[in-house]
Amino acid sequence: MRMNRGIILLSGGLDSLVSLGLGIEKYGICLALTFDYGQKSVKQEVEASKNISRYYGLNHEVIRLDWLKTVTHTALVSDEKIPQYKELSDSFKSAKNVWVPNRNGLFLNIAASYADGEDYDYIVIGANKEEGQTFPDNSQEFIERVNAEFEYSTQKHPKVVAPLINCYKNDIVKLALDNKIPLEYVRSCYAGGERHCGKCESCTRLKNALLYNHDTYYIKELF
Repeated sequence: MRMNRGIILLSGGLDSLVSLGLGIEKYGICLALTFDYGQKSVKQEVEASKNISRYYGLNHEVIRLDWLKTVTHTALVSDEKIPQYKELSDSFKSAKNVWVPNRNGLFLNIAASYADGEDYDYIVIGANKEEGQTFPDNSQEFIERVNAEFEYSTQKHPKVVAPLINCYKNDIVKLALDNKIPLEYVRSCYAGGERHCGKCESCTRLKNALLYNHDTYYIKELF
């Protein structure tokens, strides 16, 4: 009997790492795709994704999307400073500052081409409930619409799954700690420094979740 085969969209961040750790066996994940679209943290994201892929024994590919930077006018790719947050509520007001046009839609369609051409059954994405409240392409509705699209745009009909779709960051960190997922490899910062900046939206969410779970070890390791 043929085993399931899956693809993970791997940024090296918390959500994709935990989705991989939880879903590697269930979805037969054996290929990780990381995307370079000119983001400030691309070097660190690629390095983290390579380390994670090596840890889990995955094939890893980096896909360059140079053109995406030219239509992205946000702080993730421009000379503009990455927004910093004292309170996460501020991030809802300025999600446009880190919005990349159709990013998850584009990434999933590229993964679907791999699935259709190379016989993969699943595409795993780190979409979650917390970010789904700010970014619509992290929502359950988005996942459902993409799956409906693939019924028409592919012959394989790969299924997009989001193991964390009902989770908030506090839950995600707890799952990582409970399942001994290697958070030392994570890279969840929008900035391009050696260590997590601790002040961007992504860092703030991760740090708050670690504090909520009373984990001081990874706070010292990452920040």
